[in-house]
Amino acid sequence: MKFISAMVATLCVAFSAHAASLPSAVKQALKQAGIPQSAVGIVVQQTGGHKALISLNARQAMNPASTMKLLTTYAGLDLLGPAYTWKTEAWLDGELKDGVLHGDLVLKGYGDPKFTIEQFWLWLAELRARGLHEIRGNLVLDRGFFDLPPHDPAAFDNDPVRAYNVGPDALLLNFNTLRLRYLPDGNKLKVITEPPLDGIWLDNRLTTEPEGGCSGWDDGILVQPGGDSVVLEGGYPGGCGEREHNLSVMPHTRYVEAVFRALWKELGGTLQGELREGAAGDSAKLFSTHHSDPLSGIIRDINKFSNNVMARQLFLALGAAEQASIERSVQAVQDWLHRQRLDFPELVLENGAGLSRTERISAQHLAQLLQRAATHPLNAELRASLPILGVDGSAKKRLRESPSAGHAHLKTGTLEGVKTIAGYVRSRNRKEWVVVFFINHPNAKLGQDAQDALIQWVQQRR
Repeated sequence: MKFISAMVATLCVAFSAHAASLPSAVKQALKQAGIPQSAVGIVVQQTGGHKALISLNARQAMNPASTMKLLTTYAGLDLLGPAYTWKTEAWLDGELKDGVLHGDLVLKGYGDPKFTIEQFWLWLAELRARGLHEIRGNLVLDRGFFDLPPHDPAAFDNDPVRAYNVGPDALLLNFNTLRLRYLPDGNKLKVITEPPLDGIWLDNRLTTEPEGGCSGWDDGILVQPGGDSVVLEGGYPGGCGEREHNLSVMPHTRYVEAVFRALWKELGGTLQGELREGAAGDSAKLFSTHHSDPLSGIIRDINKFSNNVMARQLFLALGAAEQASIERSVQAVQDWLHRQRLDFPELVLENGAGLSRTERISAQHLAQLLQRAATHPLNAELRASLPILGVDGSAKKRLRESPSAGHAHLKTGTLEGVKTIAGYVRSRNRKEWVVVFFINHPNAKLGQDAQDALIQWVQQRR
């Protein structure tokens, strides 16, 4: 009993010592936000160092939000390499004669995370240049490379049209989003949609309002997709000028068909058949292959702008061989960590993007991962993908006027009840520090001042 009491006392002293090591500005900011120190996980450690300068609740499994993308992108670089690319194939299932395909055009996807509308247009133009002008069969979409359960875009936060809720797809096109640009003109409001969607009608019932704040300018806009129409209702604050946002308003297959028909028609091509899901027949011939941007560029978009669906696509590529699945990717990451001699028993992976209520990792282990990445031959690629404090990406608006601006590469993460940062901070004495700061608490959204105070404290060290 005395031994147990002594152990408890020792642990309490150790905890107090760690808590006391927090800078006073950080403690004060947490107190003002109503966030107890028990709800945070913090590690500050010099890169290459063996002892943490600050370690608070470091072993506690916590929700990392989008800082989980650091694990996914680092694993991607190491397992796949910076030059890795995804492919999308066009197959002709029928005879092509004098520019006319007497059969189906099959588009087969392998999970390209960034197949943009511009790239799609160029690829379709290439198909035309190769001699395909008229398709007298169907447009067939082969999405079978991903073995996934049905995706419910409303499951996470009951907001299914938000771009961050787009699910992964083997034939993901333009992030499956529609850009709506609002152009107020007096009492009228014009809405421009990009890309063009053939067969989809935009029913604009929006009205302009002379008053209203601009911080939540789109809160009063109700988007109701259904069938071949998208209805916009509500009010738009005309005083906010031109604004835009990206929404997901239809299933992947319908979106690909609508974009294909619009662009193919613009290029002078014709399609007589309908949309069908399936695979190319045994007699089909490969006609053209599109290759994605390299992984080194893909991870920049994933981390700089915290793109969730791109992170999901990359995560699925980690375990893909003949077919990709969540289970295969989880096992691939666990095997990779084992080969790296990294033991993260608390790690829970769901999609690799951090848009999850169940994903978990400790501050200590994420810091350990960043330490390992700091000495990796491809560290420059990972570091270049991280937002620069006060300069770009998701950290563009943080500490912009502070001396710390430009001296940190940090990934941010935000969910309801979760606010996190993780990355590298360079101090005034030119030393570099790994910094991880997790907050899991109902008041987490108020915790940015505490995180910023820690960043500035580390950066100002002499």
